Amino acid sequence: MAESENPNAPAKTATVKKATSKPASATTKPAGADAAAPKAVAKAPPPKGKADQIKSKVKSDMNDFKAQATDSVRAAAVKGKDRATEAVGSISKLIRDSAGTIDDNVGKQYGDYARTAADMVEGFASRMDAKDVDALAEDARQFVRKSPAVAIGAAAAIGFVLARLVRSGDNDA
Repeated sequence: MAESENPNAPAKTATVKKATSKPASATTKPAGADAAAPKAVAKAPPPKGKADQIKSKVKSDMNDFKAQATDSVRAAAVKGKDRATEAVGSISKLIRDSAGTIDDNVGKQYGDYARTAADMVEGFASRMDAKDVDALAEDARQFVRKSPAVAIGAAAAIGFVLARLVRSGDNDA
């Protein structure tokens, strides 16, 4: 009797096959994860009244932004108009001041031409100063409509002059 030889020895037990654990995959979830896992659910649109409030707030904000931008552009245009008027007035003064020199060097008739040109430039400056920015913009629109070729040519000439000024400024540095 082998079993009775050692009464304190543990009895042989049948071997139990251990369950093999599979590696966790993307489809397996840990226990208890079903309740805590976020589900891909489309958000419900806000209630009708709230959506209207949001739309009206966005429209109001856009109108405020548009008003601020318009005010900024108008202020810049007024400042530019004032500078241009001042520059044209300075050109008129320069022509008038040089009329005396022209009288002495070339003749009185050519000095009178310079004075007439100075008067015309001064008149242009005063007309430009008298108009507001909207009237000047409308005058420019009308001019472009009446003679688009001249407007395109003038724009090209101004662009050329500005490009030359910028290039000469780069060379000076």
